[in-house]
Amino acid sequence: MPSSASCLFKDRKDAAQQLARRLAQLRLHHPLILAIPRGAIPIGAVLARKLQGELDVVLVRKLPSPFDPEYAIGAIDERGNRLVGADYPMTDAGRAWLDRVAAEQLDVLRQRRADYSGSRPPADPCGRHVVIVDDGLATGATMAAGLRAVRTALPLELIAAVPVAAPQSLQHVAALADRMVCLHAPANFAAVSQHYKHFPQVEQAEAVELLRQCFAVQTAVSQND
Repeated sequence: MPSSASCLFKDRKDAAQQLARRLAQLRLHHPLILAIPRGAIPIGAVLARKLQGELDVVLVRKLPSPFDPEYAIGAIDERGNRLVGADYPMTDAGRAWLDRVAAEQLDVLRQRRADYSGSRPPADPCGRHVVIVDDGLATGATMAAGLRAVRTALPLELIAAVPVAAPQSLQHVAALADRMVCLHAPANFAAVSQHYKHFPQVEQAEAVELLRQCFAVQTAVSQND
């Protein structure tokens, strides 16, 4: 249990409401809110409602090194776009490994898209104000991969938004976004959960149901426009 001194938010809903107030100052027109599953989906649902935006998820997978599966040599998004580190050796063997793991991770991404969206196609970020949201930044690796992936879709403006972040990770992520919105970057940051009084894991069923509800509302609104 985090100490009361380190708690910045009661729960994800409280964090989302505070973040929505900050983002509202930007006066974004019908922004696309892309939540990083699963922890950011409850936050994204609040932001989409408060900012009169559209909710979807951003799906990326790390590409593991052939020498150490815990070390990422790059990332792939659900469109198949690859981002590979400049230090990765592009030999014949290196390319063969990359093609194989990229195909494996793309299959995982397609299954996750089916789980989250069913037959609904992913929202198109092209030409839109896009906000990628997470419930906090520790290393910032997932947010960085998401920003790089969405950048290839040519959004009008790409914004990273988090309630709390490690200061060093915040600097790295901010360099990849057009705008960075972070409520707190405490010097004593140790873990995202440290700054929430109540921080349960978001279960898959809860995430899927939240998205289903948001998609239903968005479909109804678009049909009435």
